[in-house]
Amino acid sequence: MTTPTPLTVPGLEDVYDALATAIDQAGPDKTELFLVKLALLQANAVGDPAVVRKHINAALQDL
Repeated sequence: MTTPTPLTVPGLEDVYDALATAIDQAGPDKTELFLVKLALLQANAVGDPAVVRKHINAALQDL
């Protein structure tokens, strides 16, 4: 399995903008469902539960 190349700052900004737009599009009553579906799709793309758990723990930091 190859290690993916990290996103550049402009790439991260593009993803952030797309995510913010999608959250707005989903609306407040569906935001949670959208984010869970997105997380599961991303976890499937990553393909390694240990990496996904590491990302979950990183996302929980400094909330």
